[in-house]
Amino acid sequence: MELHEVLKILKSHADPRNVAGMARFGINPDNTYGVSIPLLRKMAKKIGKNHALAQGLWDSGIHEARILAGMVADPWQVTDEQMESWVKDFDSWDVCDQVCMNLFDKTEKAYEKAREWAGRDEEFVKRAGFALMACLAVHDKTAPDGKFEQFFPYIVREATDERNFVKKAVNWALRQIGKRNSVLRKKAIQAAREIQKLDSKSAKWIAGNALRELLRVQ
Repeated sequence: MELHEVLKILKSHADPRNVAGMARFGINPDNTYGVSIPLLRKMAKKIGKNHALAQGLWDSGIHEARILAGMVADPWQVTDEQMESWVKDFDSWDVCDQVCMNLFDKTEKAYEKAREWAGRDEEFVKRAGFALMACLAVHDKTAPDGKFEQFFPYIVREATDERNFVKKAVNWALRQIGKRNSVLRKKAIQAAREIQKLDSKSAKWIAGNALRELLRVQ
């Protein structure tokens, strides 16, 4: 399927009412058609992996085209340069999370970028770092605990970031790592207790929310 065909299909499903609804959930309405994720997944299944098309979709700047790009890109062809280019373009939490869970967490650089981006200052770059941690915790079923234990210092360190999209991603990473198994759950609870002591509204929210979930599943 050619780029112009895909963009035409996306535009044909544009729904301003959906865009308004998405905006209420903090999704950036700029260059957004209001196409649903289930429809994008259906399109991605029909297209299959097509890395060149993915780059064209990304370059279009259209919100849904970028989410679709993450679905059809080939993780084995993703370069460090491409990851850095795309992450700098993130301007909405849903694009960030969808690309991380559908593409970036399947690349060989996933763990490295999770650590690196968690320390960056840009809001959506930092969110991507913690979103990657959360997605890897869910999807990388065979990874040893040490792969995730290395993330706890980053989670504790960045828990004082008061920006909404960052603090929610930090919380997401902490909870997902803690839900992998009983050993990591204990370590996640320890990290949450440490975060809870920090003099920060964000940290206290992150810790409280995580502890409610992690203590419930013990």
